[in-house]
Amino acid sequence: MGTPHPPDKALLFVGTLYSKEDYYFKALKSLEKIFGEIAMESPPMKWDYSDYYKDELGEPIYRRFIFFKTLIEQDRIAGIKLLTNGLEEELSFHGKRNVNIDPGYITPAKIVLASTKDYSHRIYLKDGIYAEATLIFKNSKFIPHINTYRDYQDEQYLNIFMIARKLLSILR
Repeated sequence: MGTPHPPDKALLFVGTLYSKEDYYFKALKSLEKIFGEIAMESPPMKWDYSDYYKDELGEPIYRRFIFFKTLIEQDRIAGIKLLTNGLEEELSFHGKRNVNIDPGYITPAKIVLASTKDYSHRIYLKDGIYAEATLIFKNSKFIPHINTYRDYQDEQYLNIFMIARKLLSILR
């Protein structure tokens, strides 16, 4: 029988999708006010994995990841998802989002994403928020699960997450 203990803190990040760069920078400024100093930011990467966001965000769509210096307690991710949903709403125009902001965190063993949508591989947390371990660290690299989003399987993303994982070890 194991003794319960709190998990180690995790590296908070958000994945953003946008087509208008000015909305990205508005979101970035707000996120920095909420979560503190940015430790790392990915370059913009063209995002063309689905047509799902085109009507709402416009096109072309870009993806950027933002990683924060202050580590978080893992159980904060549900509240963080609610905060980012509120920020998306603030930056919306006529009911359409201008930026999509999806939070997650990195531990040495996995990358976890928060979602408002239930599915077979997601675990309910609280307040209508679910979590999924979208990538696991095995044999010195991140590997996807059967339901991992296609873009999170992209080599460029995986390389960014490997750098972020090293950043986590430095910040601990």
